[in-house]
Amino acid sequence: MNGSNRLGKDSLPISQPVEHSQHHQVDHEHKDHTHGTVEPAHPHIHSEESLRRIVNRLSRIEGHVRGIKTMVQQNSPCPDVLLQIAAVRGALDKVARIVLDEHLTECIARAAQEGNIDVEIKQLKAALDRFLP
Repeated sequence: MNGSNRLGKDSLPISQPVEHSQHHQVDHEHKDHTHGTVEPAHPHIHSEESLRRIVNRLSRIEGHVRGIKTMVQQNSPCPDVLLQIAAVRGALDKVARIVLDEHLTECIARAAQEGNIDVEIKQLKAALDRFLP
């Protein structure tokens, strides 16, 4: 792969927005996509702006992963591929931090105000157990 086509560590390619199978509306309610977990104590409501930011980041990551696949198909040097994988891992970690931050500031705070924080904390701990190494 020549140097002009390489993806830099901090240069995730900008891809066109992808068709999302679920149509999000302002202040929508999440469906429980986890299996075997307790139902949320309250609906998870997020702003359209927040959803747009997260989906845009995930779309860029998706494009970056496709770029890594192309690198592998073109027999790019392994260190270059590993560098790009590290960049994607970092980008995914950033999305996770955004989701966690929003969950803490919006969902957990709302559950605390409504007096049903115990279930939310339990679910968050279970998710973190799976998320963290």
